[in-house]
Amino acid sequence: MPMCGGTSEAKDADENVQQICDQMKPHAEQKAGKTFDVFTAKSFKTQVVAGTNYFIKVHVGGDDHIHLRVWQKLPCNGGELELSNIQHSKSHHDPIEYF
Repeated sequence: MPMCGGTSEAKDADENVQQICDQMKPHAEQKAGKTFDVFTAKSFKTQVVAGTNYFIKVHVGGDDHIHLRVWQKLPCNGGELELSNIQHSKSHHDPIEYF
């Protein structure tokens, strides 16, 4: 059982998480200062806050990965997605952790 306020266990990315990544790609490219030819969600964790934080491991080509933290607002607040943070220079083996 997840700790209150903590993140869930890592799960394989599904279609919903890939759609979130597709929407966040231009924002991630802007924050990273470069474009990504590949942008494939691999796995993710969630955290329930005033909405949901998604911590997503994204393959961006070769052996390179990045981690995204995306906040999805509650439906009563519009349900919009917002890229909160990004971690660079990650590998396939790096665990997804809170950041």
